[in-house]
Amino acid sequence: MTTYKIVRYYQDRTKSPRLIKSGLTLAEARAHCANPETTTRTCQSLASQEHQRHGSWFDGYRKEYGHE
Repeated sequence: MTTYKIVRYYQDRTKSPRLIKSGLTLAEARAHCANPETTTRTCQSLASQEHQRHGSWFDGYRKEYGHE
């Protein structure tokens, strides 16, 4: 089975992307990334803390290789 991981990407390129979740189905990964809380543009709960530390960010998903 193909699995996917959620990675948080930062506008500040000196900050490395951060793994948020792994082992997800495509539907789960898409649902996570569709949530308004997964980008500084629409996030209400974490946006101010995370934005102050690292600038703008968003969560994206990528296929996990080696888990097929």
